[in-house]
Formats: sequence, C-alpha cells, structure tokens
Amino acid sequence: MRGSWQVFAPVFFSLLLLMLPLKDVSASPLSGRAQPTLDFGGIHKGHTCVGCVLVVSVIEQLALIHNSTAKDAIEILCNYLPEVLNLQGICYLVAEIFGPELIKLLTYKMNPDVVCHALKLCKQNAGQPFCHLYPPPKVGLNKAIRKANRIVQNSTVLKNIDGFSSICSLPPLVKLCEKIAYTIQNKLPYEDFDGDKFSAFPTLRGYHWRGRDCNEGKSTVYPGRRPENWDVERDSNCNGIWGVDPKDGIPYEKKFCKDAESKGIILLGDSAGAHFHIPPEWMTAAQMSLKTFSDLPVALTNELDWPHFSGTTGFLNSTIGGWTDSLYLRLRRRNRCNHRDFQNISKNGGSSKNLLDLMKSMARNQLLDNPAIVIYATIGNDVCNGRADTVAYMTTPKQMHSNVMQTLQYLNSHLPKGSHVILTGLVDGRFLWDQLHNRYHPLGQLNKDVTYEQMYSFLNCLQISPCNGWMNSNETLRILTSERAFQLSNVLKEIARSQMFANFDIFYMDYPWGKIADEWHKLGGEAWQLIEPVDGFHPNQITSALGARIIWQRALSEWPHVLGKENPFNNQIEDVFKDQGGH
Repeated sequence: MRGSWQVFAPVFFSLLLLMLPLKDVSASPLSGRAQPTLDFGGIHKGHTCVGCVLVVSVIEQLALIHNSTAKDAIEILCNYLPEVLNLQGICYLVAEIFGPELIKLLTYKMNPDVVCHALKLCKQNAGQPFCHLYPPPKVGLNKAIRKANRIVQNSTVLKNIDGFSSICSLPPLVKLCEKIAYTIQNKLPYEDFDGDKFSAFPTLRGYHWRGRDCNEGKSTVYPGRRPENWDVERDSNCNGIWGVDPKDGIPYEKKFCKDAESKGIILLGDSAGAHFHIPPEWMTAAQMSLKTFSDLPVALTNELDWPHFSGTTGFLNSTIGGWTDSLYLRLRRRNRCNHRDFQNISKNGGSSKNLLDLMKSMARNQLLDNPAIVIYATIGNDVCNGRADTVAYMTTPKQMHSNVMQTLQYLNSHLPKGSHVILTGLVDGRFLWDQLHNRYHPLGQLNKDVTYEQMYSFLNCLQISPCNGWMNSNETLRILTSERAFQLSNVLKEIARSQMFANFDIFYMDYPWGKIADEWHKLGGEAWQLIEPVDGFHPNQITSALGARIIWQRALSEWPHVLGKENPFNNQIEDVFKDQGGH
C-alpha cells in the first residue's frame, strides 16, 4: 500500500517512499558510490490521497480518545515516534508547516476525505467521481469540500502546494527529503550487484534477506559456497564450522559436512514471500503508545517487508504476532551444515515478468557453491493490478509460459548441478472478499465506520488497489480473476510435468490456502485471521508459519531427496560450535 501525510511524515514515508521510482543515479561526493534520488513527481496522486486520509483519520481518532484538540493530538502522535532517523523531528517540522490548516478543518468537524480534498492531496479527475473512504457528509461531498476550501482559501502554503513533489520543494524540506531518500534506497537492491552480495548489516537488503556475511572484506567468503580447503584455517562459507579436531586431526567441516548433501534455499517471489506487513497498531489510535513505532526504522529500511519472519527464509522469533516457522529453519535443523544458506529474492509487486530482472541479484556460483532449492512463488501479481480494466493487464497464459521458461533457463545457467526448483501455483484470492468485506478495517474499529468493502472501493476508485480483480464487490470480476489464476497455475504445472533441465529437477505444488485454513481451524482460529489486517490482501504471520509446515511435509512425503538426508552429526556440531555464530 502506498500525500503528503500532512503532519505525520514518518508513516507517510513508511507507506510511500520505499516504493517510489528511482531517477538516474549520480555519484555521491561523500561515498563515491552511486547515489539514488527519488522522482517525487512520479508519485501516483492516489497514493498521496490515501496516505492523507489514513493519517488524518488517526489524528482525528487520537483527539477523540484523549479528549483533546487536534493540535494536542498531533503532538501526541509525534511524541510516539522514535528519534531514530530523526523521525520525531520530521513529524514536528511538517506539523509546524501544515498543521494550522489541518487543525482549522478538523475544528469544523470535516471528515478526512473532505480535509484531504481541501488540502489538495486528494483530487477529482475530470469526468470521475470524488473518491472517498468514509460515508459522504449529509450535505454531500461537493458542498462539504467547497466549504472546506473557503476555510483554507487564504493559506499561503496550500497555494504553493500541488502534491508531495511540491512539498519536497519547500526550502525547509528539500534536504530532508533527499536525506531520507538516500538513507533508505542507498543500496539499490534490485540492481545486478557488482560488489558484495551478502552483508553484515540487517536491513537495506542485508542479512534479513540473505545469510549474514562473516567476512565482508573478502569476496570469496559467503554463505552457501563449498568450503575452501575444508575450512581448516577460516570459515569460508559462514556456516560457523571450521578448524581441525585436535583428537584426530580431521577438519570439522570435512568430518561433519562432507557427505551431508548440504544445500541452501532461495525464494524468487513477491510481497507475500518478502512478507509485507504494516502493523495494525500504526492505524489503530486506541492501541498507540510509546512502543507502537519502535519497529518503524527497521520497517522503513526493509521496504515494509519482514523476510526475517517469513515462511521461506525466516530465522528470528516473530515480533509481529504469530510465530516463526520457515523452510530454511527446517532445512537447517535437518542439516546444520546449511546454517545461513538462504536468500530471499523477492519484492513488493513481484510477478513472472519483473522477476526476470530481480533474479539477477541471486548469488549462486555453479562451480564454487552448493546446490540450492529454489522456490518460485509469484502467487498473485500476474492477475492483480489496480487498473480499472484489470483483466486487460493480467498476464496471459502465453506470457506466463514465456516468462517462466526464461527464468528457468537463467536458473539452469547459474545453479550448481543437483539443485531443485519448486513452482508454486497462484492463490485463489476470492477468500479475501468472502472473509473480510463486511468486517471493520483497523481504521473503522473505533467508530464502526470503515469496513473492508469501503477500503477496497476507495482504493479501486483511486486506481491503486493491490488487486482490483479480487478486492471488489463485483462477483463476476472476482470469478474471472480466479479463472485466470487457475489458467496460469496450469501453465506452471505443465512446465513442471514436461520440461527437463541439466542442473535441477523441477516440481509443482498448488498454493496450500485450503490446508492452511484447515490447520488454523483445528487450532481454534477463523479464516479471516489469516489475512493482513491493514491491507486486507497479504497472508499474515500465522499463514506464513502454517504454510511452511505444510510445504515441508509435502516435500518430505513426495520428494524427500529435495531436502537431503538428516545429518547424523547435528548434535556434535551443536556441542562444538553452539549456535554457529548465530544469524
């Protein structure tokens, strides 16, 4: 999900900044590296609008909960923010510039839709209806907006503002916008890396995304490689196993890992695989406290993704609800020589088309590295888009076949022999509407005034919905979207059945939504609890963990050779090397 969020810049950045397009890079005078800048003029005005409406809603609700003025509510909100990255200071700065107009409008009991139209952050395109999240005022949207415009008509600031690109042109904010843009996108994560592919830094596509580097100064040391000279003198593959057993003079790596069929796991995926998550506390005024935004800096620099908790590559205990279980953790428990050998090559909006570029950041050397299990999982974006004519922009079966075959040919030229590829089918997303449409969104829980149906319609009107085809009241369109998803899954299934490659075998499995829901029901849960509450679209932490278990059990039952044998030396590895350097 992607305005100025007039007085709440940090959340604005968290929802928008990471998804903005990069301009051509230029050399940084400070670091000598390529320095990205952001093309703020390229922001979709719909993103600006939804950002404004969400933040104004939070401010309005904070004022109600604390029985305070809008001005006090703004101050409360800013105080909740961490000082890291100067987020609290940013909030106060933007509030000082834009707060007076916002306070005037809220004093007149204008709802967030009306406020954001008056602040020029929501606009009505010619021939299009007013897009709104809340029920229209009794006097109607047009009349309410005209009144709001009269209230702020003498505002010097608003006369010079036309969306966020202009806001970042204001003298007090120019350097601030540039600094945040550089901080967040400095690493250019989707480029074909010329430097280190692994990192000892967690975010910015660091070790939250792929195994932690144990020697950043040496390019030949990284997770997943075959050991150099059995790691007698150093840990060349970062699995924490090295040196020589003094009892018999045999290198530990050779003793414990030589015949262990070591292999890593690599995910090629979308936002579900990257584990996109916006904490609902960020949108729920009644739950806000000084702890609410403690994870905001990490979320900002991880593109609002949480791959370290994901169902494929997760390795840390979840702090966002549920629990962590992943294919990587299970593969590591099966063979501790696989420690740190994981890569999450996923992105928000990933599809069979754009993965053709993203997969080039995969780090695997055919000659030097261990084989890998590659999970190909673009479970929705080939049929999901925010276009009004959404069907016309869906991937066709022919395009799907071409895209996936190009991906597989690339993998065949880069994966070591003995690797495996598992193609995952697309999800049937009709459950989104079925489970959520009449439930209250986190923004609507306080006043019982915003359902998911209203949120879906608002995003569709702005043409920024993550999936117009499924997040839609039109049942026929939902059925058509699922039919196309089924067709594309059949393409994957047929490729797995008919194609052979020199360096890997290939398998197919359906996305196990039904089995995940069944497992959750057995634990006493309900299906709607498996969906991310803020966006109403992505699988959540519980879904990721249950999915990992189901996929693992399927592979163990039908393709056990893919997972490799259980290492009989696991206990000895733990005795000698403890947590193997951690993650």
